Formats: sequence, structure tokens, C-alpha cells
Amino acid sequence: MSELLATYLLTNPGSDCENRAEQIATGLTVGSWTDLPLLKQEQLQKHKGRVVSVEEKEGALESEKQAVITIAYPEINFTYDIPAVLTTVFGKLSLDGKIKLTDLEFSEGFKQRLPGPKFGAYGIRKALGVFERPLLMSIFKGVIGRNLEDIKDQLRQQALGGVDLIKDDEIFFETDLAPFETRITEGRQVLRETYEQTGHKTLYAVNLTGRTADLKDKARRAAELGADALLFNVYAYGLDVMQSLAEDSEVSVPIMAHPAVSGAFTSSPYYGFAHALLLGKLNRYCGADFSLFPSPYGSVALPKEDALAIHDECVREDSFQQTFAVPSAGIHPGLVPLLMKDFGIDHVINAGGGIHGHPNGAQGGGKAFRAIMDAVLEAQSPDEKAEQCNDLKLALDKWGKVDAV
Repeated sequence: MSELLATYLLTNPGSDCENRAEQIATGLTVGSWTDLPLLKQEQLQKHKGRVVSVEEKEGALESEKQAVITIAYPEINFTYDIPAVLTTVFGKLSLDGKIKLTDLEFSEGFKQRLPGPKFGAYGIRKALGVFERPLLMSIFKGVIGRNLEDIKDQLRQQALGGVDLIKDDEIFFETDLAPFETRITEGRQVLRETYEQTGHKTLYAVNLTGRTADLKDKARRAAELGADALLFNVYAYGLDVMQSLAEDSEVSVPIMAHPAVSGAFTSSPYYGFAHALLLGKLNRYCGADFSLFPSPYGSVALPKEDALAIHDECVREDSFQQTFAVPSAGIHPGLVPLLMKDFGIDHVINAGGGIHGHPNGAQGGGKAFRAIMDAVLEAQSPDEKAEQCNDLKLALDKWGKVDAV
């Protein structure tokens, strides 16, 4: 019988953790158990949750006790979709004290019902022809109220700086000044011109927004118009919505999952979901080709162990293609050696102010990032590289550098 394993972190679970685990296993499956007659128990046995393990440990605070428990849920109990899983393993339980869902382990049969990334990290690298380094992404900034010519100029300057990917801001919705479809067609023309000028290819991720019922048609239209990628605020809409986009054969476009709203589900140490589960595993399984999340270094920062855990879920060996991990927020060129030490080359370096705030504008910002990435790969010190690249020197003078120790 196929099972799904759910792992939880309970804080102050009571004196009898084994009994608490058993209560969860039965309460989320067959309900009561000991009061059932023997015949009914035999009939319901195949539906009953099973306690796999219980591990007690000290909490972060001296007064806290914690328990890590893993429970197996028979797949016969639910349909093969993420909403059914989350309702089963964490529905009413999420309301019952200090309990956090830290992991889900799916059977291979269940995983065959999930799409995974359509393109994955390798597919994105293949489209760009870049395999030996992290990719570099920049973000439109200050676009609200700007017209299409402003948007096109930003796009051009970022591309000329040598970035690999450019994405809309997540709060850039449909606008009469720069409509969704026009951003795609005009953006393609700008990037075609910069490619002819520089020989460097850049992809543009346009923000897919609107009512849920309209998203699939809008995404199909984006694909018809030749969109390079779709930015998607997955936790404003739901994982199942992203999965439906990833599964649609007419939406032949990579999906970039933005973490907006996810902090409401992940930030507490006692409640909600583990960052690695939500922004790593579930994003990957439900079709994200990119997963954005806060870096450990900026003003909106994750603990480093959480950020690294998300990255690990994106790239670890699995039956699905790898998802590109995108640690974001507060990234400037001086952080690149540390980023590459912590995340290797299998991630995307994503910068907003660290590119647009450069003294020479977005072009200079992009060139500074590319120069210091090369320095790391060539085992050259940032200061030595800065002597050869004035844009990097200006960036290091402005933001400083962080030693990768």
C-alpha cells in the first residue's frame, strides 16, 4: 500500500509524545480508533495513519521541549493533488497548537502525477548557452506609473550590462501604460536588438497576473507571443494554480515562482510550513523552473540554514529536473564571492538596487556583477579584478565587499 510521509515539529507537545503522535495519526485519518469494534477496526485498518518515528529534543529556549514526529498516511485516503494532501496532513492540525509541517515525502506513484519543472535549470542554461557559472538576473525598479518607453529603456540598459535574465517586479500588474501583451512583444524587440549589438542573450520574465479563471488563457497568449518566461506570485494564487499552468502543453514557457505572501506560512519557528518544503520541494514538484526566496544577507533575510535548505531541495537528485534557486534581496557585487561559496554555481544571482543603484546605472551594475563572477571563477581577488574593471571598482567603493570565509 502506498503511503505519504509527513514530518512535523511540535513545540511543548506534552508529557507523552508517543501518545500525541498516535492521536495525530488516527485523528487525521479514521478519527477514533480504540472505541471502534474489532470488525470496524479491521475494515478501516488500510485507512489508518501510522506513526513512523518520534524523536524528542531540546527546544531553542531553555523552557521548551520539542518533538519531531513522522506519520505515514495511506494514499487511498486522498486524491492525487496537493490541496488534498495539505488538507489531510495539515488541515485542522495547523490550528492545534505549536506545530510546523517540515517535510513531505511522496511515493513515486504520486510523483508521477506531478509535473515538476518543464524546462528546469538545464533547459534554462541551454536556452542561454551558459553552463559554467551562476546566471545573473536583474529586476525592473520604479516601474509603477511608467510608460512603455521607460520600461523599454530599463530593459535595454539591463541587457547591455550583460545580465542573463530580467524580471518584472512582482507588484507590476496589468496597466494601460505598459500592457502585458505589449511588454512581451516590445520587450522581445529590444532584446533582439541588444543581442545583435552584443552577442549576449537575455531572457525577460513578464508578470502573469489577473483573476485565476483568466490566467491559463493569458499564459497561453503569452506563449504565442513568444514570452521568454512568466513570473508568478504562486502563494497569492496557490500551488495548484501553478501546477495547472506547468501541466498545460500550450504554456510552453518557464515559470518563475515568486515568494510573495509565503512569509505568512513559513516565518514562524512554531507554526506553518518549513521554508525548504514550501519554497524548495513543493515549488519544484508543482512546476517552478525558478524559485525565488530571500537571501541570508539582505534586509529581508532568511537564516542561512533555511536558505541553503531551500537550495538543496531545488537541486538534490530526484525524478524531477532541478529548479533554479534564486536567493534574492540585498544582493550587491561585493556579496558574489560569498554567494558562490554558499550556493555554488547552480543558482541565479538576483539583484535590483545592486544593479540599478550603480554609479554608471544598470549597465555598469550588470558589468560589475559579471566581472566579480569571473574573478571568483578565475580565483582572482575582487580588488585585482577591480583594477581591470572600473565598473567593479565603483561598485566595491559604494557597497564594499564581504569575505567568503
